[in-house]
Amino acid sequence: MNHLLLVMLGGGIGAGLRHLVSLGTLRAFGPGFPVGTLSVNIIGSLVMGLFIGWLVRHEGAGMQSLLYFVATGILGGFTTFSAFSLDTAVLWERGDTMLAMIYIAASVILSLVAVFAGLFLMRSLGSA
Repeated sequence: MNHLLLVMLGGGIGAGLRHLVSLGTLRAFGPGFPVGTLSVNIIGSLVMGLFIGWLVRHEGAGMQSLLYFVATGILGGFTTFSAFSLDTAVLWERGDTMLAMIYIAASVILSLVAVFAGLFLMRSLGSA
């Protein structure tokens, strides 16, 4: 239960940070291109790599709680793309190149299909 609280606390912080980045980029660049989403995906993936790399070098007591708070919580709330990027890197680095490619393609394609399916279903309900 303690891990759930750490994830929830970190997730709130990450979501707040994502909102601030989105507001800042919207003001700076306007609504023409999703600079905020692109920014949080890149920043979150970089920070995930740095954090996991640091964690591996400093493994010890209490690190599991830090993993839940930072990686799952803060970075998960900031961007789920960082988790996707880490999952892909793990598959790639353990030599499962084909599985990594399948994961990338399935994640992108099926997620886009799911968004369009949800939009289609809700629009269909709205016109009924």
